[in-house]
Amino acid sequence: MKTVTASALLSAIALVAGCAGYSGSGPSAEAKLKPTAGNTSSGVVHFQQNGNRVTVRASIEGLTPGVHGFHIHEKGDCSAPDATSAGGHFNPGAKQHGAPTSVDHHGGDFGNLTADANGRASLTLVVANGEITLDRDVANSIIGKGVIVHADPDDYKTQPTGNAGKRVACGVIARN
Repeated sequence: MKTVTASALLSAIALVAGCAGYSGSGPSAEAKLKPTAGNTSSGVVHFQQNGNRVTVRASIEGLTPGVHGFHIHEKGDCSAPDATSAGGHFNPGAKQHGAPTSVDHHGGDFGNLTADANGRASLTLVVANGEITLDRDVANSIIGKGVIVHADPDDYKTQPTGNAGKRVACGVIARN
């Protein structure tokens, strides 16, 4: 029978634990959301690319309870008090606005977030088929673009914005 020392056992445990957290996925990015003038919403949106899929994980607080539109916008500029400096929706495929599950929708159409009674919302969404990417210097790259949370729900019909109302939080997507 072979004897294993405590240090060897601890080294093996550390190695297994390290491998368990390794996903082999591609680049990552995040946007730190800050409130627009007169609002209190803030949060963070994490992006993780794996092949032609980007997983989006959002955690936002300070919202009014209910449903809020959530989109990537064409410019990473949150300097205007109402974040209109972020421009319109990011739409590299020149498609109609729509729900993220519909065939026709902007690459930046992430749908709606639902804030609970405490004003907190979270969302996990996988954007497939290379609609967006964290690769730099390509037409569908979201690096340097803006993330906007809106005051109202996205109706998925009104062109080109979804009638989601004013912008309550804005952040710029930056690679980690």
